[in-house]
Amino acid sequence: MEIAKIIEESQRFLMNTYNRFPIVLVKGRGTRVWDSEGKEYIDFVGGVAVNVIGHCHPKIVVALQKQAQRLIHVSNFYHIEPQIKLAKLLVKNSFAEKVFFCNSGAEANEAAIKLARKYSKTFFREDRYEIISTLNSFHGRTFASLTATGQEKFQKGFEPLLPGFKYVPFDNIDALKDTISSKTCAIILEPIQGEGGVKIPSGDYLKRVSQICKENKLLLILDEVQTGMGRTGKLFAYEHYGIKPDIMTIAKGLGGGVPIGALLTTEKIASVFEPGTHASTFGGNPLVCAAAIATLETILEDGYLLDHCRRMGKYFLEKLVKIKEKYPEIVYEVRGKGLLIGMELTMEGASIVKACLERGFLINCTAGKVLRFTPPLIIVEEEIDKLTITLKEIIEQYREKRLFNTVGSLN
Repeated sequence: MEIAKIIEESQRFLMNTYNRFPIVLVKGRGTRVWDSEGKEYIDFVGGVAVNVIGHCHPKIVVALQKQAQRLIHVSNFYHIEPQIKLAKLLVKNSFAEKVFFCNSGAEANEAAIKLARKYSKTFFREDRYEIISTLNSFHGRTFASLTATGQEKFQKGFEPLLPGFKYVPFDNIDALKDTISSKTCAIILEPIQGEGGVKIPSGDYLKRVSQICKENKLLLILDEVQTGMGRTGKLFAYEHYGIKPDIMTIAKGLGGGVPIGALLTTEKIASVFEPGTHASTFGGNPLVCAAAIATLETILEDGYLLDHCRRMGKYFLEKLVKIKEKYPEIVYEVRGKGLLIGMELTMEGASIVKACLERGFLINCTAGKVLRFTPPLIIVEEEIDKLTITLKEIIEQYREKRLFNTVGSLN
């Protein structure tokens, strides 16, 4: 089918909820994808931090094939071996003692919000239910996770939102202290704000947040949907900061490309969820758990991939910083940890994303002016070089255009 026809049918039959680029991706291997016309792209989006070990990784493909031949889905009324194995792997490699499986990051955050309120009402008081979130955060699009999201642009048109949420600036301890009240039960935040523009906390911010939670008997919920599964060079981002959350949510990279989310917590906190209090029909079914096991085992194998992520992240940052130093009037700041990297511009980033697409690179823009890079963790120096050379060329063209416009206006 011709690409024009495919796009026409897409627009005809699908709801208009995405600003899609005019290409149709049909194949992927490793860090590369190909469109319906055979054009190759190096993928620095990675399904938005999903394809952590690359597209169609052989271990994931084989795991899915084998599991599909054996058992695809059964209800959680019964014990499921791949689910148990995956939960055991997650517990063994994190702070957690218990796991709940669902289908997405939004669902994981929804479960975390319910769990925090249920825990507080069980062990404290009925009126202790408020949750503090941070401005510019992103936690999902279900009603509770949308309300927890500290960005009005996502909430507009869906009011009234749910009661019981307050917002404070990210990386501001004083504002957090001033907002805590007798009704507060939990604080939810991302260790690094991804959708909000790859905002990284300063110094001991997360450690101080953790201490405040302990002092006030509040639950600390870390949304590691984007930062988890090796994205920052550690399996989970909290490991960088010398803290342990009470509740953690993960998704995106967990399944290496198949939809699965999870909530991780301690034995005591988990105890307030009983049969009937929360559930998910597809949560942790045999097929997705098989893929997640293959993904997690690959990330953990010999520690190579995590080390590689740290090295490539450092290399990538250095290359982008050099671009910033040469074009400070175009590039405002470069920041990141591991392979979650943002380049903030002094201009809107959409046109640069489009220019990269035309040259065979998939990148993403978030928060209007921040180019966000979340490639597969298997990305190599040569691919980073190709992108940064291309970015430099594109930015040089924009600089020349700006200078031309400035001179023209003076005349």
